[in-house]
Amino acid sequence: MSDTVLRTIDLTKRYANRVAVDHLNIEVRQGDVFGFLGPNGAGKSTTIRMILHLVFPTEGDVEIFGASLTRVRHRALQKVGAVVEKPAFYSHLSALRNLEILGGLQRPVTRRRIMEHLERVGLADRAGDPVRTYSHGMNQRLGLALILLNDPQLVILDEPTTGLDPQGMKEIRELILELSRERGVTVFLSSHLLYEVELIATRMAVIHQGRLRAAGSVRELLKKGPSSVLLKTDRPEEALRFLKTIETCRFAAIHSDGIHVELDLEKIPELNRQMIGAGFDVNALVPRRTLETYFLNLIEGREA
Repeated sequence: MSDTVLRTIDLTKRYANRVAVDHLNIEVRQGDVFGFLGPNGAGKSTTIRMILHLVFPTEGDVEIFGASLTRVRHRALQKVGAVVEKPAFYSHLSALRNLEILGGLQRPVTRRRIMEHLERVGLADRAGDPVRTYSHGMNQRLGLALILLNDPQLVILDEPTTGLDPQGMKEIRELILELSRERGVTVFLSSHLLYEVELIATRMAVIHQGRLRAAGSVRELLKKGPSSVLLKTDRPEEALRFLKTIETCRFAAIHSDGIHVELDLEKIPELNRQMIGAGFDVNALVPRRTLETYFLNLIEGREA
């Protein structure tokens, strides 16, 4: 049996003369926390809306648990839960009453089960308050509680930590990891917070101008290509001038914590030898390959 949960097949969306998504092919596997990344206007939200059948594709198809979205939409989406932008609730009703009404649309749900899920997202103490008194971040958490009531096997989250404080971000991050590791739920996560994605994602795809630019294991992708290295040495100004004369170094600049150098990770030993050979004391060479570095290099055309 295939472990593919979500697959897009040449998924395309055109608006008049503009191509928002261009023959996109991505694959999400069972148990993944899948990061879906791209700059503003890359086509992320359009892709998510096509996956959820909120926008009709111009070409292509989506398969969810092997079911074609264009042929059997209801069966394809019945195991999916999603929070897209700001969830809509009855603002004059309490969170508890909202979940009783909305959560019971598919099947009856007990008050005890509702309170358990409100506890999971940190809203149990505000269960009786009208939703109009909730902040944007609290609305996001309430949306998560709602979709989890029906035990989805695939959860799609579009910017789930928007409006949350650091503690709220940490709680949502822990909830996503719990869903994936302990419950076997597959999570498809779109976010601008690259640090958050780097902490929890197992695989990812990056799109730019509607096209797929990279996809695969987060760990493997971050091993490849140019990296940022923190170099600490004596005489930093002289060291910077030297770095600009050698081919090992792609780019270098002095920052408050040392010299930031761009180079391929496998060339770090060579850089160390060159610095020592030129008479510099090397106090530290610390790789700083982050998802942000990879993402910006990719978008700016400096990453293969």
